[in-house]
Amino acid sequence: MPNDERTLAQSAYSDIRAMIVGGELPPGTKLIVRLLSERLGLSATPIKSALAALERDGFLVAIPHRGFRVPEIGLREMLEIYELREMLDGVAARRVARSPSAREFVRTVLHPLLVKQREHGIDGDLAGLRDLDVEFHRAIWHASGNERLARVTDNLSGQIRLAWSGRPSGGVTRTLREHEAITAAIATGDAVRAERASRAHVRRSAVAYQRALVRPDGAR
Repeated sequence: MPNDERTLAQSAYSDIRAMIVGGELPPGTKLIVRLLSERLGLSATPIKSALAALERDGFLVAIPHRGFRVPEIGLREMLEIYELREMLDGVAARRVARSPSAREFVRTVLHPLLVKQREHGIDGDLAGLRDLDVEFHRAIWHASGNERLARVTDNLSGQIRLAWSGRPSGGVTRTLREHEAITAAIATGDAVRAERASRAHVRRSAVAYQRALVRPDGAR
C-alpha cells in the first residue's frame, strides 16, 4: 500500500475506533462503507483497509458477504480481556517502578492526572473520569519501555471501554484509591508493590464489571 493510502487508512482507523469506543457506534451497529466515506471525506479504499484492521484488533466482527458490525462483548470475552490486562498492567507498573526516572514520572505525569481525576470525581463527571482513567493507565504502559505491551494494552483498553459503553461507571472512590496506591509504589521504586497494586486494581475492575451486569444502578 502506498504511503499516502496507508496514512489515510490510519486516519480512518483512528476516527472509526474513536466512534466505536466513544459509543457513537454502539454494539450491534453495521458499518456501511459509503456512509463512512461521506462522513470522513475519504474514498472507499482507506475505509475498507481501516475496517479490516479494526476487525483484526477486535473492535469489529466480519459478517460474511455483508461487511462489518460492532461486536457485543459478552462476560466471557470481558473476563478474558481483564485476565490479560491484569498480567500486562502488572508488568508495566513493575518496569516503570524500576526505572531511574520513576519519581520524576510520578511528579510530572501521574500526580497531575490524579489531581484531575479527583476534580472530575467531585464534579460527578463520569465520562471525563473514564477518559482520565485510560490516560492514567496508558501513561504507565508507554513509560514501561515495552512498545509491544503498550500496543496490546491500548487495544484491550479500547475493547473494555466498548463493553462499558452505556453502563454506569461507579466505583469512583475505589478507583482513585487504587490509582493512588499504584502511584505511591512507583514513586518509591517498589517494583513488587507496584505490580501487586496494578494487578489487584484490574481484578477489582473485573469484579465491578460483573456486578454492573446484574445491578442496573452500577452501584459498587
